[in-house]
Amino acid sequence: MSDKQRPSSLRGASLPRWTPWAIAAGSLAVAIVLGLAGGLHSRVQWGLIAAVLFVLGTYGVTARVEGRRQAKDRVVTSLVWVAFLIALVPLISLVWVTVKRGVKVLDPYFLTHSMGVVADTEPGGGIYHAIIGSLEQVGLATLIGAPVGVLTAIYLVEYGRGALARSVTFFVDVMTGIPSIVAGLFILSLMLMTKTQPFGFAGSLALAILMMPVVVRSTEEMLKLVPNELREASLALGVPKWRTILKVVLPTSLGGITTGIVLAIARIAGETAPVLLLVFGNPFINTNPFEGAQSSLPLYIYQQYANSAGEGAAYDRAWAASLTLIAFVMILNLAARGIARWKAPKTGR
Repeated sequence: MSDKQRPSSLRGASLPRWTPWAIAAGSLAVAIVLGLAGGLHSRVQWGLIAAVLFVLGTYGVTARVEGRRQAKDRVVTSLVWVAFLIALVPLISLVWVTVKRGVKVLDPYFLTHSMGVVADTEPGGGIYHAIIGSLEQVGLATLIGAPVGVLTAIYLVEYGRGALARSVTFFVDVMTGIPSIVAGLFILSLMLMTKTQPFGFAGSLALAILMMPVVVRSTEEMLKLVPNELREASLALGVPKWRTILKVVLPTSLGGITTGIVLAIARIAGETAPVLLLVFGNPFINTNPFEGAQSSLPLYIYQQYANSAGEGAAYDRAWAASLTLIAFVMILNLAARGIARWKAPKTGR
């Protein structure tokens, strides 16, 4: 037998690709048997037992066939998969419960009517006024927070040097961890000083404060990813720095900046505390955010659930509004992913 035909002695035995699936199925079956025998009727408990058995089974089978070194590698991979599935369980459970309870009253009538003169204990009504309020408040907050955040990030990356840049970075870090209620109290104090009544734009100001540090951080990271060679090439051609930033740096990082802004919008869309303090809520349609109280989806959910005592028409409306808000945030996240893929740099062959 020639050297080319002789099998290599450096390659040991290996498990087939379907082995992890077989171990997972066997672990689940054993977990169910142990759970029923031990009087454990919770599927969560069965899943935890199956996860432990899966990790132990993976190590045992792999160590016997491929050796301990490969077994340790597979165990770490198994732990990653187990952690991923554990993190996925509450997300799926949340979406399932929200969809199950939210579809009861979610229909075109619910989306196109306000509460009006409908009492919280009565059926009917809708969330049209809350949708209008959320869109206007979040839109105004974006018009304020996004430009300020992007310009601040440009300063920190392109111009920031010395004590001022360090101070700005420090305060951005502090603002990132500020609770939303603090931003609401800050705007509320200004309203009390000027003796202003609750109105929608006040909520937009608080939401803009919460949005700015998110936009600054995401934009800053995107600008840092732009190669310095592009800046240097533009400057070498005699292009001023401000024009280099406008024509070279920003277009290169536009996809990441837009994604960060959209994710920041999704983050503030579900804030309740500042809206509760500043906007106050309104069962009627108010399309003017600069005058009079308004409603919003998070505030509507809070008020309906608080007045429902865990049952009744208000309880169903709260779940339907929650499903609408989740769909809104999901659409924003999908839009962010689409923009990031659309604006991603194209690599040639």
